[in-house]
Amino acid sequence: MPTAPDLVSIGEPLIEFNRPREGDGRTWLQGFGGDSQNVAIAAARQGASAGYVTSLGEDWMGDAFLDLWRSEGVDASRVRRHPTAPTGVSFVTHGPAGHKFDYLRKNSAASLMTPEDLPADYVAAARYLHLSAIGQAISSSARETCAAAVAAARSAGVKVSYDTNLRLRLWELDTARACIDATVALCDILLPSLDDSRQLTGLDRPDAIADRYLSLGAPLVVLKMAADGCLLASPDRRFRLPGHAVQAVDATGAGDTFDGAFLARLIAGDDLETAARYANVAAALSTQGYGAVTPIPRADAVRAALASG
Repeated sequence: MPTAPDLVSIGEPLIEFNRPREGDGRTWLQGFGGDSQNVAIAAARQGASAGYVTSLGEDWMGDAFLDLWRSEGVDASRVRRHPTAPTGVSFVTHGPAGHKFDYLRKNSAASLMTPEDLPADYVAAARYLHLSAIGQAISSSARETCAAAVAAARSAGVKVSYDTNLRLRLWELDTARACIDATVALCDILLPSLDDSRQLTGLDRPDAIADRYLSLGAPLVVLKMAADGCLLASPDRRFRLPGHAVQAVDATGAGDTFDGAFLARLIAGDDLETAARYANVAAALSTQGYGAVTPIPRADAVRAALASG
């Protein structure tokens, strides 16, 4: 059996341009984004072995991602390069309602992934596969590729982690709901956010949302509630953990940081409560700087914040 990192993530990376709230409106900070690759980096910064499955353009942006992953210790040995399609781009702006995303990603290299491109042996050799609804939404072929990855993981006994990250610019709500509900039934760990879940389920209360996802077949629901912490629910147990208070400036990628940190601590052997408490703190710390990747904390910073209460 080929070797692979403990965590393999699949999806679309995005070169990020983030306009700071206090800037002149013309200055953009270039960084890196894409929810699934944020998860891989967050996990790696906590000490887990992580790898990424995607397709990049043969452009400076694709080169920049390969340099990033090399420096972060994220395995990119199975990343493909597309000869003509570009790497996707995201723009992040900030306002009274929080952060807002705009994209240049149509026909990106990642959106052209097909099941035939999938390194199924790589997925099957991992301990966890992570994917999100954004990776499913970018194209029908990407959705089929994600489905093939889930099938490869399940057939090999690899645990599937799934974030319901909802982007209604990419697909209609009814289409998103059908695809997401079907994937919920196939995952081992569900990592939805409260805001997305309210749109997807039509429910308001966190416990009702958790019940809904448990009824669809998810064995574990970890509902992320931003500053209010998280709710963990399984068929026989549930508990809430409070958020970690910080002076937040940008929540971009905070949910992804939670996902990566939570999975990293599970891989390290933590119990659910310990892993979730750690992930809460990591996610909070990630909101103290601009961009999805740059502010993701490393393990020593998270441990220091945990120790200080």
